[in-house]
Amino acid sequence: MAKVAVVFHSGYGHTQRMAQSVAAGAGADLVAIDAEGNLPEGGWETLAAADAIIFGSPTYMGSVSWQFKKFADASSKPWFGQAWKDKVFAGFTNSATMNGDKLSTLHYLFTLAMQHSGIWVGTGLMPSNSKAAQRNDLNYVGSFSGAMAQSPSDASADEMLPGDLETAKLFGKRVAETAAKFKG
Repeated sequence: MAKVAVVFHSGYGHTQRMAQSVAAGAGADLVAIDAEGNLPEGGWETLAAADAIIFGSPTYMGSVSWQFKKFADASSKPWFGQAWKDKVFAGFTNSATMNGDKLSTLHYLFTLAMQHSGIWVGTGLMPSNSKAAQRNDLNYVGSFSGAMAQSPSDASADEMLPGDLETAKLFGKRVAETAAKFKG
C-alpha cells in the first residue's frame, strides 16, 4: 500500500471538505497549510515520507491562494536536492463559479509537480456530459487533469454537492492505486 499525503490550503472550508474526500479515497494523511502559509509541525517530514503527494488549493484570481504559493516557494528546499523526484503527484481545486479559471490552478499544481520531477496523475473519470447529466453527477465539472469542484461563494462548506465530493474521493483512490503500482 502506498503512503499518500494531501497538502492543501482552504480559505473558507470548501477546499478542506474536498481534501477530506480526497484523503478518504486515498487513505491519506492530511497536511493543512495554515492561514499564514505554513505547514504544521511534522508536515515536511510527512511529505518526505509519502509515495504520493496530492496538492489542493482554492482558485483565487485564476491561480492558487497566496498561502499555497508560500508553501510552494518553500518547497524549493526539497526541490534543490530532488527529494521528491519520482513521487506520484496530483491536484485538486474549488472555485465559486463553474469555470472560475480552475484549469489555471491545476496547471500551476502540475508545473510545481514537474519542477519536483514528479509523475502526474489525472482523474481517470469520464465527464458527465449527456443530455441527462445532472449537476450532482460524478465529474460534472468535466476535468481530466485533476479534480475540480464548484461551490457558490455564499454556500457553507457543508453545502458542497455530494457528486463533487464523491468525484474527489474516487480521484484520491486512483492516485493511491497508481502510487502503489509505482511502489511495487
